[in-house]
Amino acid sequence: MTRAPQDDVVRKLRELAHNLWWTWQPDVRALFRELEPELWRTVHHNPVAILSRLEPEDIERRVHDLEMLTRVNQAHRRLGDYLAGDAWGLIHAGPLRARPVAYFSAEFGIHQSLPIYSGGLGVLAGDHLKSMSDLGIGVVGVGILYHEGYVHQHLDAAGWQEDSYEPIAPHEMPLEAVADAAGEPVRVTVELPGRDVALRVWRVWVGRSQLLLLDARDDANTPADRELTARLYGGDQETRIQQEMLLGVGGYRAVRAVGQSPAVLHLNEGHSAFALLERAREIVERQGLAAADALREVAAASVFTTHTPVEAGHDRFLSELAGRHLEGLARGLGLDLEALLALGRERPADSASPFCPTVLALNLSRKANGVSALHGGVARRMWRHLWPERSEEEVPIGHVTNGIHVKTWLAADMQQLYEHYLSPAWADSLTRPDLWRGIEKVPDAELWEVHQVLKARLFAFVERRRAERWERLGLPAGRPLDPEALTLGFARRFATYKRADILFHDLDRLARLVGDPDRPVQIIFAGKAHPADGAGKELAQRVSQLGQDPGFAGRIVFVENYTMHVGRQLVQGVDAWLNTPRRPQEACGTSGQKVILNGGLNVSILDGWWAEAFEGANGFAIGRGEVHADPAVQDRRDAEALLAVLKQEVVPLYYARDEEGIPRGWIARVKRAIQTLAWRYNADRKVKDYVEQGYVPAAGGSTCRM
Repeated sequence: MTRAPQDDVVRKLRELAHNLWWTWQPDVRALFRELEPELWRTVHHNPVAILSRLEPEDIERRVHDLEMLTRVNQAHRRLGDYLAGDAWGLIHAGPLRARPVAYFSAEFGIHQSLPIYSGGLGVLAGDHLKSMSDLGIGVVGVGILYHEGYVHQHLDAAGWQEDSYEPIAPHEMPLEAVADAAGEPVRVTVELPGRDVALRVWRVWVGRSQLLLLDARDDANTPADRELTARLYGGDQETRIQQEMLLGVGGYRAVRAVGQSPAVLHLNEGHSAFALLERAREIVERQGLAAADALREVAAASVFTTHTPVEAGHDRFLSELAGRHLEGLARGLGLDLEALLALGRERPADSASPFCPTVLALNLSRKANGVSALHGGVARRMWRHLWPERSEEEVPIGHVTNGIHVKTWLAADMQQLYEHYLSPAWADSLTRPDLWRGIEKVPDAELWEVHQVLKARLFAFVERRRAERWERLGLPAGRPLDPEALTLGFARRFATYKRADILFHDLDRLARLVGDPDRPVQIIFAGKAHPADGAGKELAQRVSQLGQDPGFAGRIVFVENYTMHVGRQLVQGVDAWLNTPRRPQEACGTSGQKVILNGGLNVSILDGWWAEAFEGANGFAIGRGEVHADPAVQDRRDAEALLAVLKQEVVPLYYARDEEGIPRGWIARVKRAIQTLAWRYNADRKVKDYVEQGYVPAAGGSTCRM
């Protein structure tokens, strides 16, 4: 075999590692994992870190020893073909190629090796960039490079969450420092009270999509200002508003500094609302328009997505604090400061009313939406007072239901099944219902066998994580999971309204359910509480401690340090997914969508996406969607409904086996779920909705439907 030059092999691997396209390509991930399996785990599956820690000679030797050269060449060629290829967006969103969407988000969950996310909002943003890439739609993502990332969770012997942070090393990340035409690093500045803060700009490639990340670690800044981009959702109210100024104002300036002239601004939640004011300020400066006209022009080309259906989830800053930070923008707009503050007040005429970035975004966007049909209605009720002359139904907030980036969350084994039975090019037709009808062609026995493989893989992962914790704390090994038992999964941010402990309302009945010798049930939990959320930490501790109770040992399991990787293992391997928010406080809740594609079922409150997706035979509903005025009563009723549906529907269906040991009724429901849900609850459909309903109209064009 002819040996390729060393630098050619290493170059191709580095180019693959520096485009996060690899995160949804299982064969490319396998290349990096096989180079150094133990190191792969140590660096959180980060190929840039792998390559930076190995000498080029060692990389070349391992490529040839493992006979990987052909695979490296094929992967590199596929990436090139992908980047150069045409896609849906060429026909349906052509104007956005010349002038892209600028997509702002406080967090981006693209892969666990780039820990600049905390949960669903960030994962949604990462999935959005990936589908924009797959569909060939011009986009520039804008976020912050939190150089200490988000909190790492470790449980002590009592089950209490201990928080730690792990600094990000830029040279071990898929980052490139953005440079200007003279080769100098691009920097932008943002005026904060009494000083300017300089921001370095990094670029990350996510397939065809680019993501700009802002970093305050610059010599021009004070040590305190360098820490503004240290941690996601950290600090007090002043830190919070300053981070939002950096994201919105600095982010828009970064987009312009890299030569982009965006047609549309899309704000993923209100954290980046100040971008709208910065764009208006630029219009005033460049075009000489009056502030009111500039603001109207900005609103006509802006899209705002709200994710938070509870009042406490929306930032509100005291008028004095907001005024100190917005003085510079008011001057640039030629606008009285009080008039500017009124744009973000729920009571515009009340000078003492706090400033809310969500209100600013709602006032300055042509299209605003919630993230499910139910959430759209909740948002209209929540914000109707901003339009007192309109009825609730006329409040201009619609909905675009979230969806997942399928190939990010799909197990490779299921992908092979789809390629064989649906179409070799199935991933190009995700939004076609007729494609998914092909799931009926999959033999029940084969689908069940693939699921058992994924379940076994999940159990191996969980047992390894549990063993690491026991060893760290010097605890005795616990009872292992039962491979034959019905296994439920629950993984999300540990906030009290998500009710991770709803099954614990009646521990005697729960003990009988999980301890049934003939039809046992086990539940795997994962999730972090925000570092400042004591109630969330108490909730995680309660779940962890119950798993150590002799009556629940091996039946209730908590996996610490929840990340995208942990979530991926769970959604691919559990039999069914528990979702128990207090309705209507779950805006969407996409984790259950990930389970469907991997051959699992949902057991969920009729909230978020499940309220519009459940049709009786494609999963299980907890209750009937009723809401009680007293939360304690609602919790008690929902707990009773959950135990009832588990005992009367879920458990019997799972354990009803034929002579071959296959649960035919369960498999029929899995197929029904895939057939009725997969075509709609994916990120390609969601992005197409945004293109047709928001992006192209905001860009001044029109679109045709498929």
